[in-house]
Amino acid sequence: MAQPVIQTIDLTKIYPMGEHHITALNRVSLTFERGQFAGLVGPSGSGKTTFLNLIGTLDTPTSGQAIIMGAEISALTPLQAAELRRRHIGFIFQTFNLFPVYTVYENVEFPLLLLGLPPAERRLRVMEALEWVRLAERARSRPTQLSGGQSQRVAIARAIVKKPAIIIADEPTANLDAENSFNILDIMLELNRELSITFLFATHDEKVIRYLRRKITLFDGRVAKDELLEPASTPPPAT
Repeated sequence: MAQPVIQTIDLTKIYPMGEHHITALNRVSLTFERGQFAGLVGPSGSGKTTFLNLIGTLDTPTSGQAIIMGAEISALTPLQAAELRRRHIGFIFQTFNLFPVYTVYENVEFPLLLLGLPPAERRLRVMEALEWVRLAERARSRPTQLSGGQSQRVAIARAIVKKPAIIIADEPTANLDAENSFNILDIMLELNRELSITFLFATHDEKVIRYLRRKITLFDGRVAKDELLEPASTPPPAT
């Protein structure tokens, strides 16, 4: 049986607040297999972003375990955690986070520079990623010349260019209109199917929720519900 790409066991995160504390996650145990298209939903403060930060090795738990690609994150040094992120995890955020002075090509190439890949392989992978998101013709453009939807497609290309096992997407459609949101979601679902990338969302967006194959509802830092969903037909863009 294949090893899960993500497994958490009694994962807990507590933040000190003066003389008090806030329990952002409370003994969360979840397992994600390769190729899942899953989302965390719930009100603000329910623990969604905290969970993503732990899975992305951007933070460490107070107690419990988070095992990512077979590595227990609490046992990793900062350098080892950074290496795990570089090789196996892609990030997509609502604010795009593109380098404004870089071209589209250079923004997508950046993760490959961190991996030390040779120029010929970098070019092949970058153009392949831009073809995936249908932006190959904008390779020489800069982010200021792109629409919001195009900028998010560049962010997706940057996340997938190293072909990670996991993509973490925190409110990826929050700054997009309905038509662009559906276009972005169609691309991510296609990548999930073709490349078997595990997508893990945190979202309030009903448009995203309609695409999910697994919906995990968090409330007060706990798992309130964990549902497998039937594939729905692709919703048409709003007019």
